[in-house]
Amino acid sequence: MSSVAQAPPRNPATGTPAPTPGPSSVRHLGPNWYAAVMGTAIVANAGATLPLTAPGLRAAYQVVWALSALLLLTLLTARAVHWARHSDQARRHLLDPTVAPFYGCLAMALLAVGGGTLAVGRDIIGTPAAVAADAVLWTAGTLVGLATAAGIPYLMVARHKITEGSASPVWLLPLVAPMVSAALGPALIPHLPPGQPQKALLLACYALFGMSLLMTLAVLPLVLSRLFHHGPLPLALTPTLFLVLGPLGQSTTAVNNLADVAPGVVTPSTAHAMSAFAVLYGVPVLGFALLWLALATALVVRAARRGMGFAMTWWGFTFPIGTCVTGAAGLARHTGLTAYGWLAVALFAALVIAVAVTGTRTAHGLARGRLLAPPRPTTA
Repeated sequence: MSSVAQAPPRNPATGTPAPTPGPSSVRHLGPNWYAAVMGTAIVANAGATLPLTAPGLRAAYQVVWALSALLLLTLLTARAVHWARHSDQARRHLLDPTVAPFYGCLAMALLAVGGGTLAVGRDIIGTPAAVAADAVLWTAGTLVGLATAAGIPYLMVARHKITEGSASPVWLLPLVAPMVSAALGPALIPHLPPGQPQKALLLACYALFGMSLLMTLAVLPLVLSRLFHHGPLPLALTPTLFLVLGPLGQSTTAVNNLADVAPGVVTPSTAHAMSAFAVLYGVPVLGFALLWLALATALVVRAARRGMGFAMTWWGFTFPIGTCVTGAAGLARHTGLTAYGWLAVALFAALVIAVAVTGTRTAHGLARGRLLAPPRPTTA
């Protein structure tokens, strides 16, 4: 196999080689970087749901939330610069079927930081400010999520060239964003005026739950078919198998959070039905999530033994596990089963380890300029 070096781009006016961006340039800063915000924020969001009261935990969650908010602001600024200075690359990302689905990460980053602001950030900035910030971020994240949930599949149908057997768990990213809205929207309901506003948001969250769930059910069989017929994913993409946990854990979280706020918003019989649905839906879905977690972990171990190196796809380990933490914590509340509480704690420990390792490797890669360097030349 010999390397085929790509010729440097030339200035069309002069014919001289155009300057190439350095390793720290934002030209190659893709939407996948928002996964780092999601993975960081979910630590605070998930931790706040745990049945743990050890001293210092709340303060630790606040520090993580503040870090996620800082990361979000930094990335929003860097991505704005990316679009302003490198619009050609940005358009190329949208037309690349391997990159475009990551635009769903923007929506989920906004939503995750907003949810953390209300869950733990209110201790620092006050409840009124936290509610206002969460309302803005939830609204923005939901609108972006709806745009990606409709727009990315449109591009995949109308503009992308999808080859047979190329289905990837990454395809779920734009589809799960409305589910994150459905899971985090209930926290805003008690802060709305009673009556129609609260009921409207409650039912809107169920609608978001439904659209994400049904689209996930349509795409997930394609991912399974690709695995069964074409074997394991490439080594660098193996961590994306954990993305399947996202809609599973997040949907379990959503139905439990919605059931929490239903009393007083809808009739008692409807609230009772919502509470029953949270258990009847959440228990089997979380069971499937644990089965998938075992399968994905086995394939990751296999990939690690074959030389899987660090890549930004490692952030795929983080947010999906966090959604399983919040899902298990929700089931612990509604079933009264202590085992779900301990499951949430065990998954949270795995989440913290995953974020610590991935965050450290990301910081190291940035410091060395490797993660923002131009793609390596293709080989033949």
